[in-house]
Amino acid sequence: MSTRRETFLFVLLAMLWGTSFVAIKAGLEDLPPVLFAAVRYDLAGVLMLAYAAATTDDWLPRSRADWIAVAISATLVIALYNAFLFVGERDVTSAVAAILIATNPILATAFSRALLPDERLSTVGTVGLLLGFVGVGLVTRPDVTGGLSAELVASGFVLLAALSIALGSVLLQRVDSGLGTEGLVAWSNGVGAVLLHAISGALPNESLGGLTLTAESVVAIVYLAVFASVIGYFVYFRLLGRLGAIQINLVSYATPVFAAVTGWLLLEETIDATTVTGFLVVLVGFLLLKRDAIREELTALR
Repeated sequence: MSTRRETFLFVLLAMLWGTSFVAIKAGLEDLPPVLFAAVRYDLAGVLMLAYAAATTDDWLPRSRADWIAVAISATLVIALYNAFLFVGERDVTSAVAAILIATNPILATAFSRALLPDERLSTVGTVGLLLGFVGVGLVTRPDVTGGLSAELVASGFVLLAALSIALGSVLLQRVDSGLGTEGLVAWSNGVGAVLLHAISGALPNESLGGLTLTAESVVAIVYLAVFASVIGYFVYFRLLGRLGAIQINLVSYATPVFAAVTGWLLLEETIDATTVTGFLVVLVGFLLLKRDAIREELTALR
């Protein structure tokens, strides 16, 4: 990173998104998971649409491609990602959830290899991809001799969340949309909230009538909507233009640190050595996959 300001914004974004896993965990004490996610994006969608309308001229979807981009993002990046993540976080720690979501860039590479004909994976890149999956195995530690534990099932849901957002990001590359980034995120938030309400309504034990708001759950919703979503995406947009996609991807590997520390301080969560090792293996896999782009970025900074 080239300036102190960019470094500060990078750390701020990692903190906002890392602590969001702790806020989700705290809110799940009182709120049904998918309904919790839906209410978060009700608020975030309104705020993001207002922000996009005030700051950009190309925030309204106008073409078929624009609406396809919104549909992909709202369904995969917002609705399914958050439904799986919020359900999964009931039985895994904030740090484990953050580490599993950090596989998103690795999974996106795998989807790119399968769906984008121009994408090719070298031998070293293949090793990086395999290391990513080894790291996931170390984090989840499935017991092949026993039954499915609640923690393993929950880890599976979080991995489905990572798969959803990875697939969504790759499919969006195939859509030639003229919709601005802020507008795409804002509409995705709003439409995603509607889809989350639909999913919540189809699930047992989730209804607005049974919603009980406590001081803690309200703080969690506001923090996730305002800080993790609106402010987080505002910081993300600023950094994306200054740093590029490769450097900003590294934020995925800083968020678990904040999730682990905050979860330990506020929720008394612990993280063991095997989980830390798994996280480091995932990070090495990412660095191998993106080594050429990282080398180019470092050369440009010099």
